[in-house]
Amino acid sequence: MEKNYANHYPRVLQAINLVVLYIFIQTLFDFPLAIYDYLYDTEFLYYKPYRWFVSFGSTIFILIYGFKQTHHTFKEVFPLKKFNLFLPILIFIFLLGEQFYIDIVNIALSKVLPAPGWFWEMFGKAVDPKGNIWTSLLKVVIIAPIVEESIFRGIIMHGFMRNYSNVKAIVISALMFALFHLNPWQFPSTFVLGLFLGWLMVATRSLLVCILGHAINNFIVLMSIVYMDKLKQIPFFSLTVGTNYIITAFLVFISLMLIVLITSPNLRKGLIWKQNRSVD
Repeated sequence: MEKNYANHYPRVLQAINLVVLYIFIQTLFDFPLAIYDYLYDTEFLYYKPYRWFVSFGSTIFILIYGFKQTHHTFKEVFPLKKFNLFLPILIFIFLLGEQFYIDIVNIALSKVLPAPGWFWEMFGKAVDPKGNIWTSLLKVVIIAPIVEESIFRGIIMHGFMRNYSNVKAIVISALMFALFHLNPWQFPSTFVLGLFLGWLMVATRSLLVCILGHAINNFIVLMSIVYMDKLKQIPFFSLTVGTNYIITAFLVFISLMLIVLITSPNLRKGLIWKQNRSVD
């Protein structure tokens, strides 16, 4: 039973309001242009200066607004602590294996709920309308992880870890993270990623680790899309399905256990900190 937990910003409803406000601000600018593009077959919505202006402006506003609501210091809300340099390698191995199984779930979901063609066309344009890999890397692997982690594992988890149990904080923030992407066809992958990143925040108390983990995940996904045909030529995919499952499960298990071992001192500190405090 939860008790003696303080009332820090944000609680669940406050976090939902923050995310909805963020989406609303962008929609307020995007919706009229989307209608115009649809009616007149133009692409003003994807005009780069406009996209940068809307994305940068709305993000800065939300981060400043959310940060001020916490009434805590920058280091408390956005902890940029150092981490074991071996950790990124293990995170990469874990996410690479985890992506193998998530793809199976996504494929099964797409058979039950097929995504319409217009959705994937819009998704492709959102990544990069010109097919420039470097622009895609900048947007998907650098900017998106910094922005989304600052909001979800920064501001939101900052409040959740102080108001709720660690499990509740991780699950609810992951659910919000998955819903935020407004993509039911990728809900399983974003939800699992949210769970993993939330756990990393609890385990390491470092926003840098979460940003890095998010960036690694997006890099793996982007490379699998761009170089799908070449990746299929790797000897691993010529093995039997059963062998692939066994190898992947082994890598996921070993990498996860090593991550736990590396972060276990921080996990113990987190549990002690959670049990001993009544208010911050």
